[in-house]
Amino acid sequence: MTRGGMITGCSDKCCMRKSGEVSLVTWPDRALQDSSGRRMSLRESVSVNLGEGEPGPQPSKKVVRFFGLPVSEFPIPLQLTLLTSFVFVFYLMYGYVLELIFTLDGMQPYGWYLTLVQFAYYTLFALIQLLLSGEGISRKIPLRTYAVIAFLTVGTMGFSNSSVGYLNYPTQVIFKSCKLIPVMIGSVLILGKRYSFAEVLACICMSVGLIWFTLADSTVQPTFSITGVVLVSLALLCDAVIGNVQEGAIKKYSEGATHVVLYSYSIGFFIILAGLVMTNQLLSAASFAAQVKCNSWLS
Repeated sequence: MTRGGMITGCSDKCCMRKSGEVSLVTWPDRALQDSSGRRMSLRESVSVNLGEGEPGPQPSKKVVRFFGLPVSEFPIPLQLTLLTSFVFVFYLMYGYVLELIFTLDGMQPYGWYLTLVQFAYYTLFALIQLLLSGEGISRKIPLRTYAVIAFLTVGTMGFSNSSVGYLNYPTQVIFKSCKLIPVMIGSVLILGKRYSFAEVLACICMSVGLIWFTLADSTVQPTFSITGVVLVSLALLCDAVIGNVQEGAIKKYSEGATHVVLYSYSIGFFIILAGLVMTNQLLSAASFAAQVKCNSWLS
């Protein structure tokens, strides 16, 4: 007997499975009724297609590329080695170039202008990647959520870049080495995550180890400034929130990472631009950048 397309029982019946169908055959001395109330005759059978012989379409595996390399097709140990190596190499290059920029005379007040230029390039690179991959630029995450992510991204990078004008790079690394601690606290408060004692202990040990490693070079003394400490602390506060907000939004709406970069940095670009215009720093910063560029070409 069937009810709503489902099998309701097999008592007093013979059940036969064949090629994805179940045939229900009544015994000779019984009579059954179908779901519409029609009385079935003796030895009458009904077949219900379970769809087992018709497999549905399998979702295609998305290929993740990095510098054109299909890293998602590599063995997992090789993926881990390549990607972590790229993170360390580019992070070191970023830190070196960033501190080198702030060694220029008169660069200290223009940290936000540098962040503006960075946001412009991040937006451009994300747009190029989406167009070349054919993914399109349509978004899934609501614009309001992207505005929150953009605001936090502006705070994270803007405060961090500005702090380099007041702190030397080893001092900034000391503070940013503790980033994992506020991020874990934020994930507990925002996403409701729970961490084991071993994970918390590993986080503390790693942060302390990075601080000791940074201070190990006695030839480079940390330079402390109240303004710089406040700026880098604000950057850490934004870091504690932004990672968890991004993770929650990406999981909820299944948004691609490149789309998040495109919309968060493009919106953040206009936020910084508005701030520089309102504080009358845009023209002076652009003039300083043009002067430095001309001097570098002449030298």
